[in-house]
Amino acid sequence: MNKVILMGRLTRDPETRYTQTNNTVVSSFSLAVNRRFAKQGEERQADFINVVAWSKLGEFCSKYFKKGQQVGIIGRIQTRTWDDDKGVKHYITEVVAEEAYFADSKRDGEASGSSFENTFGTAFAGGASGAGESDFDVSASDDLPF
Repeated sequence: MNKVILMGRLTRDPETRYTQTNNTVVSSFSLAVNRRFAKQGEERQADFINVVAWSKLGEFCSKYFKKGQQVGIIGRIQTRTWDDDKGVKHYITEVVAEEAYFADSKRDGEASGSSFENTFGTAFAGGASGAGESDFDVSASDDLPF
């Protein structure tokens, strides 16, 4: 299973591009995600994680996400390689976003509750972005094999 859940702050505004073949939106950004623990006497460290969002989710991220904003991302890890103009091979590991959430506290002073939206923020979930991918839904009434 390849599932990633991140919560962090955007290090820059999302960069939006369009694919050459079918003009699909691709939005990329980086999240600063704090590590859970810090050594005594040291500042908490952060990991900077590259995220890419495709299609409608990419449009959503490019329109509503801004530098410094805290967001939650659910997706999967993907690695890829390419050769540059000089023939040098490059490797990258990034998170392909499948869902995106606002995670900043509400500014309108609403009382906090126990609902998912109050805890994790408003969400936008994008559809599957690649050929051959499939989605499945397991409801609470389904029997799980473990």
